[in-house]
Amino acid sequence: MKYVSSLKSSPHYPVMLDQILSICNPQKGGIFIDCTFGAGGYSNALLSFPKTKVIALDRDAQTEKYVNKIKKKYKKRFNFYNLKFSDLEKVVNKNTKIDCIIFDLGISSLQISDLDRGFSFNSKGKADMRMGLNSISALDVLNNLELKTLTDIFRLFGEEKEAFNIASNIVKQRANKPFSSVPELIDIIKKSKKRNFKKKINISTQVFQAIRIFVNRENSELVDGLIAASKVLKENGKIIVVTFHSIEDKIAKFFFSNYSSNKSRSSRYYPDNDKKKVLFQNYKNKIIRPSSKEIKENNRSRSAKLRFATRSKDNYFYPEEFKNKFFQYLELEKRNVSPL
Repeated sequence: MKYVSSLKSSPHYPVMLDQILSICNPQKGGIFIDCTFGAGGYSNALLSFPKTKVIALDRDAQTEKYVNKIKKKYKKRFNFYNLKFSDLEKVVNKNTKIDCIIFDLGISSLQISDLDRGFSFNSKGKADMRMGLNSISALDVLNNLELKTLTDIFRLFGEEKEAFNIASNIVKQRANKPFSSVPELIDIIKKSKKRNFKKKINISTQVFQAIRIFVNRENSELVDGLIAASKVLKENGKIIVVTFHSIEDKIAKFFFSNYSSNKSRSSRYYPDNDKKKVLFQNYKNKIIRPSSKEIKENNRSRSAKLRFATRSKDNYFYPEEFKNKFFQYLELEKRNVSPL
């Protein structure tokens, strides 16, 4: 069944929906977790198969009207929780095993289109960037963090080559007047760039991404969410991750490949004597990308990458090496910020 063409008018176009349904195989029924509900594109498609049940999560309370619409239609087969997906274990009964868990990462179309939330370059309001259930905003970051921490955030989370120069100018400007709006942030980024590259992406993209990741602790959320997902997944169940930038993809790739039964080489994070400790079956390290047709219909999907892994029959164990691998990211997200 093809869903892509039928969802063109949706406020949130679910990326690679047909590919995800093919992997999930909801025709046979089962229990599915939609970790990033948004406007309910994945949940709605899964529930259209009569033998399915969906547990959906989203940290963004503004999804409520879409939640209520699906609740009305599929009352007995749909449950929603306003939670971060790192907390997904809290909503799964101890004796319930899940067939498929979907993570559609990054910022949603709903969040970008709401200019009051400060995610968009077109916003004229305050720099906020909170996805929900967090205590600090982008303004807290811009006006309170020290030079080194700002530089680290831009360099690690945005892969911004001119991180120090941008951070330095932010610190200088806020000494005279605290930042209050998105246009002020964009202006300082433009003034800080030494070279004007003719790129397809906006000049502010990397800094916006970096601040958003820090504000929402996105790397910590993903690591904890993947660990929790592997714990509640049934044997032969699937974890699907759709990523939109290299850090997300790096985290998903390492988790799937490092704990796969066909891991090809040892590493300092996964000693040779632990080879029997696996979570996934024969991971193929395959990236699935959207079709040219989908990219044409939904430009947001152009940078999307889909990876999935199948749960092995082995008992769950806590993958401590996973956190060690991304220690630098996780520690940076723990830096304290005093809200304004």
